[in-house]
Formats: sequence, structure tokens, C-alpha cells
Amino acid sequence: MSGRKQFDVDAALDQAMRVFWQRGYADASLDALGSATGLGRGSLYGTFGSKDALFHRCLERYAALYGARYEDAFAAHPGDPVRGVEAFFEVVLERIADPSLPAGCLIAQSAAQSPTLTRESGERVRGLLDRQHRRVRAALADSSSAGPGTLDELATFVVAVNQSLAVLSRAGASDTELRSVTRLACATVARSLAGPAPGHPSPA
Repeated sequence: MSGRKQFDVDAALDQAMRVFWQRGYADASLDALGSATGLGRGSLYGTFGSKDALFHRCLERYAALYGARYEDAFAAHPGDPVRGVEAFFEVVLERIADPSLPAGCLIAQSAAQSPTLTRESGERVRGLLDRQHRRVRAALADSSSAGPGTLDELATFVVAVNQSLAVLSRAGASDTELRSVTRLACATVARSLAGPAPGHPSPA
């Protein structure tokens, strides 16, 4: 079987993803990536092309894995965007609480290190945040009478809270503290979708 790769590429990606997730792009050295994946530099370059290309593959793998879980959370509550957002945050909190995973979020970690990324990598991270915004925006629009401007703002708000949860968890915030953040966020979404209270018209 000469010439065929004798390792599981997906398994190597999972291990590399954890290195980028834990250390960030700048501190994810080739030695650390090689140690985690069991691959030498030659195999890393031969398989993925470059550290940047490997990082891109890891970002997409992360986005596909958790993006599918987010889609399922929203899809489980058709016509009830607030419950959908609650389910979305529950997926986030379950990931944060999983002791087998690095703290925080790969996308949040990468966004925080944007100044150290190549232009293409920075654009990819921004694109994943935009993808998350579109997913949340679509869920909020389901059976909602709120206007486009409100939906756009709420989607940005939910994405911002999600990224904040990742940062807080890396700083050691407890599950109780994180859940208080999501409760307040969901209450804000519910109030905003419900519109102004009687006798309190929205500003022109």
C-alpha cells in the first residue's frame, strides 16, 4: 500500500483543532500540532499544505460539528424563536461544561487573536461569525412580527452573548454565572420580539 496515508485524517484534524482551540493560532506551534496529531512536519505539510491551511480545515470542522447542533436546536422549536434561542444557548453551555473539551470556543479564541492571523484566516473567522448571525437571524424571524432592523440587532446581540460566554468560561466563570447570562439574554430577546408594552409605543 505504498504511497497511501497510514493515518486517519479526520482524527488528525480533531487533534489539531484542539491545539488551536486551547492555544490559539499564534501559540499553536508546528511541534505542538505534530505532537498532538502524531505527525511529523513533513506529513503535516504533505497532508494539509501549511499551518494556515490546517487552521482553515480545523475552523470548518469545528463550524460543521457545532453548527449542526445549533441547527438541530433551532429546528426543534419551529414557530417559537425564544425557545429556539434557549435551546441554542443550552448547546453552548453543554459544550462549555464538557470536561473533555478545551475551555471556551475555537471561533471566539480565533477572533480574539485576529491581529495575529493572516488576512485570509481573519476573513474566514469573520465569515464563521457571519454564518452564525445568519443562522440566529433566520430562527428569530420564524413567526416573529418584529421588523428587519430589530431582527438584525437581536441576532448580533445573541452572537455577542455567545462569544462572551466563551470568554467568561475561559476566565473561570461558573455554570451558574453563565446560565444567569443566558437567562437575561433570552428575556431580552423575548421582550424585543414581543414589541413595546401597551401605552409605550416604539419611537418613530
